[in-house]
Amino acid sequence: MTKVELELRLARFLDEALLDKMATAHSLYGMYRVQLAPDLKSVRVEYDASRLTCAQVEAALLRAGIPAARP
Repeated sequence: MTKVELELRLARFLDEALLDKMATAHSLYGMYRVQLAPDLKSVRVEYDASRLTCAQVEAALLRAGIPAARP
């Protein structure tokens, strides 16, 4: 297991629906934590790099309804 932290920019402003989606995103296989960064414009994702790639994490967040992408 290799834990990696990735920071992704949010494509839109934070709202209540997006917060709800972030609260459940960590339940995706291989993701340990999804949290809002202090700047409120990005999210930090901690995941298992032996199970997921950066592109897979990004795609999983998009499928979960979180519009995040690498800067």
